[in-house]
Amino acid sequence: MAVVRKMEDVPERNMSDGKEIVGVTKRLLIGPVEGAPTFAVRLFTLAPGGHTPAHAHPYEHGVVVLSGRGEVHTAQGAKALEASTVVWMPPGEHHQFRNTGTEPLKFLCVVPAAVEKT
Repeated sequence: MAVVRKMEDVPERNMSDGKEIVGVTKRLLIGPVEGAPTFAVRLFTLAPGGHTPAHAHPYEHGVVVLSGRGEVHTAQGAKALEASTVVWMPPGEHHQFRNTGTEPLKFLCVVPAAVEKT
């Protein structure tokens, strides 16, 4: 059965720990609850000055920036992010997302379904 709803109706989870993760919330838009067998879609919101942890993982993921301004940091340096920017992150690539603007940075992140089953 198809699931249709607004992003803002999905519960938001504060991911921040005040050190490695600052000003980050996540909404699991599509995942195990909906029965998605191959992928999960998450909406991340980074507050001004917020950032994800610097990390790497064994799976690829795709990012679509919806609004705000920021940077993605990789071994190749920082790349600017703004609305309509897309990012493909290969498996094992060390990376971090940072909000460099004055508005929230919002992006969709698509990962393998198994990531959200744990």
